[in-house]
Amino acid sequence: MPFDIKLMDVRLSFPTLGTPEYYQNKKQRENDERRWTATLLLPVGSPQYKRAEEMMIECAKAAWEKKWKQVLDAIEGVSNKTCWLDGKKKAYNGYEGMFALTCIRKESQGRPGVFDTDKSPIYQKDGTLYEGKAMRVYGGCFVNAHVSFWAQDNTHGQAMRCELISLQRNKDGD
Repeated sequence: MPFDIKLMDVRLSFPTLGTPEYYQNKKQRENDERRWTATLLLPVGSPQYKRAEEMMIECAKAAWEKKWKQVLDAIEGVSNKTCWLDGKKKAYNGYEGMFALTCIRKESQGRPGVFDTDKSPIYQKDGTLYEGKAMRVYGGCFVNAHVSFWAQDNTHGQAMRCELISLQRNKDGD
């Protein structure tokens, strides 16, 4: 069951949207694959924040039923177990007062959609920019994002993940 959400006018941080990369720029295990990534910054208490939190809770309830709260409490703040971290735990400018939602999309899932304000695509299939699109989507700009939450529960443990489906440039930012 997909737990999709559209987040409007959120700040983009640390995007990898052109050519996919391995986690930390290196292959960790034999089955690792390259991925696209984006971190979305949502102001604490904002309507976007509340919608994202509600969707994660719904996802957790569907995956872990009566144990959902216990699992979410156990993974809260553990960076390799949750896609959702309090910005005050990161020493980056602009993260204070924000929650950071890290979204990924594996190469085997296909390129996420990345669109300009006029809905035209920014990247070609090979990861190169369409002419005139350079620096249209960058860390610090504001985007509208379509993401999907999913619960991991396998031999690697329990975790809350977020898949990047698409994003659209909204406006400039720092």
